Amino acid sequence: MDLNLRDRFNTRWRQYFGEAELPITFYYTDREDTATAAAAATGHRCVVGDLAEVRHGKPLRFDLDSVGCWGGKRYFGFTQTISPTFDYFLSCGIPGKVDGERYKKSPELVRAFVAQSPTFTAPAKFIVFKRWDHLDERDEPAVAIFFARPDVLSGLFTLTNFDETDPNGVFAPFAAGCGSIVQYPYLERTKPRPRAVLGMFDVSARPCVPKDVLSFAIPMPKLERMIADMPESFLITHSWEKVRERLG
Repeated sequence: MDLNLRDRFNTRWRQYFGEAELPITFYYTDREDTATAAAAATGHRCVVGDLAEVRHGKPLRFDLDSVGCWGGKRYFGFTQTISPTFDYFLSCGIPGKVDGERYKKSPELVRAFVAQSPTFTAPAKFIVFKRWDHLDERDEPAVAIFFARPDVLSGLFTLTNFDETDPNGVFAPFAAGCGSIVQYPYLERTKPRPRAVLGMFDVSARPCVPKDVLSFAIPMPKLERMIADMPESFLITHSWEKVRERLG
């Protein structure tokens, strides 16, 4: 990690976004000395809830055994396995066997959705989450994840589109909470014009975040351009100052 970039962002974030929450980041590694190991999962556990500790400053390292949800394992790239009844789980269920979440209208629709959904294989054994201000020179973050309220989202959204001609510089794919903060932005990072991902619309993950917070995940190549653009963007205008005053 370029520590000058880290510190430049810290300074500009406080200048333009006040006391708004710093982002967390993630990257893949085979090193075990990067962060505290997350506890092994015993039963179902949503990883979005675990990330509350990271948001409060505690770096965590996850592997296949510490992600307590098969969806999370898949969206983190640790496995491509999917439950044989997933098509019913995500839709109408099977009476007496599988509770249906009813997020999709039918099992057939789920199967078509899965067939066109992206997948990837984790490039290393661990995924490490760290808050931005805890990054050091050994870290190589792939994505920055903001947990933000509407005013902050407005600023991030507008800054993301500052140097783009395409009006869709931000997109919101249908995905699990962990898919919107890991899988989709991770796959964006190698594209010529990486997009940011607005997320945390997953009803099952919503109890793990404050009621007025969504996620905004930005691939690092895009974030680096955004940091450079801050001093010449709308963030220096009176229009933003009126919003900035509400951020504290």
